[in-house]
Amino acid sequence: MASSSSGLTFKLHPLVIVNISDHYTRVKSQSLPPHSAADAEASSPASQPPPRVFGCVIGVQRGRTVEIFNSFELLYDTATHSLDRAFIEKKQELYKKVFPQFYILGWYSTGSDAQEPDMAIHKALMDINESPVYVLLNPSINPSQKDLPITIFESEAERISVDHVAHLKPSDGGSAATQLAAHLTGIHSAIKMLNSRIRVLHRNLHGMQKGDIPGDNSLLRQVSSLLRRLPAIESEKFRDDFMMEYNDTLLVTYLAMFTNCTSTMNELVDKFNAAYDKQSRRGGRTAFI
Repeated sequence: MASSSSGLTFKLHPLVIVNISDHYTRVKSQSLPPHSAADAEASSPASQPPPRVFGCVIGVQRGRTVEIFNSFELLYDTATHSLDRAFIEKKQELYKKVFPQFYILGWYSTGSDAQEPDMAIHKALMDINESPVYVLLNPSINPSQKDLPITIFESEAERISVDHVAHLKPSDGGSAATQLAAHLTGIHSAIKMLNSRIRVLHRNLHGMQKGDIPGDNSLLRQVSSLLRRLPAIESEKFRDDFMMEYNDTLLVTYLAMFTNCTSTMNELVDKFNAAYDKQSRRGGRTAFI
């Protein structure tokens, strides 16, 4: 189990590690040409780069906790950097029949670090999961390393929502304040990512207008479709709903502050009463409160 800077908690089951290791071992053994024992000992393992394997990870997400239970291999064409979508949808349908609550959380690969072609797989899986996770297993053996050579990358979706901020309840043994802080951290990361992508889009449109970048009609149609939706959030009902959510959030913040102050005052009064109780036994004084 590990936590991230965005407040998400990841739980990776051992079966996933076994599946990835087995996948890598099979592909590596199949990629080696048949040699005799003497040739195998004489050959250097550094003569050719280790193969990379790809697959999907499945599990459930409950609030800010992501639990990865299982995985399956991907049919990935390294030449065209394309996935077999029909195969993914079929595997997901089969898993849904046995485990209805499981869905595709992201994908896995092997290697020492993420590479540029990995973005093609990541973007393709965003059609299935808007915020896929990336599990990277380093198959290189390092005797001095004590931790498992596994890295989990996350991508926060461009979602801006204040739903249920005022109705957060403790989960996994954490306090409501901890859950609220983790949720707001995730929202802050999403806003930062959305802002950066809007800036990129603005620069591209400005470049098209100046003639520095060739025009892309498909991109312009998507931007036009997006802009046509903006007036829908300028209605009176939207402003009323937004202000209600905003006021509810502020109210919860004020109540939390009052609760903390009351708790602190209660502890202070208890200390005074304990001190005066000792003094009253000696000099006959009464309790403070």
